[in-house]
Amino acid sequence: MKVTIKDSEILKTVNPDVIQAHLQATGWHETGRIYNDAGAIWRLKKDATPEYEILLPLQHNLGDYAERISDILKTLSAVENRDQVDILSEFITNYPNFTVLGVVMQIATPSLDKLSGEITLLGSIFEKLQEIKTELADHDYILAIKAYQERLPIRCTGDLVKEDSHFILKNPQKIQIDNI
Repeated sequence: MKVTIKDSEILKTVNPDVIQAHLQATGWHETGRIYNDAGAIWRLKKDATPEYEILLPLQHNLGDYAERISDILKTLSAVENRDQVDILSEFITNYPNFTVLGVVMQIATPSLDKLSGEITLLGSIFEKLQEIKTELADHDYILAIKAYQERLPIRCTGDLVKEDSHFILKNPQKIQIDNI
């Protein structure tokens, strides 16, 4: 079953530079620009198959930005024979106000001067289990320790950022142990 991503809020978080780097790495070639550099045309010719074309929007403020990203995911899914969710998870570099439900896998030694430290969650990001690091303090840090000891899932919201190949939840808030 092929999933089609239609959530415009998620699609708007995709940075065109990330897609451009992916296209270059997978054999696509930029063949032109349109509308005063509002978009770039990329093409791929594979063996005996027809040529593929992608219109990559270069400006987030375009009214159809999310629709163009959706079209790109559809084309890449066909070309690479992968799910759109899998491709999208590689493209997300910043997702504000993201809520994660996960299990605390690791707790760093707390800071010496105050009750805080880094924790590592194992949670689902676009249907894929990923490690997510975040920094917690005071009551939230205590909740994470309790969840870790009792193997209970926790839920929290923050700004999900991908740095290199690691996910970090910045500005964590609304930390709670999730009752199953």
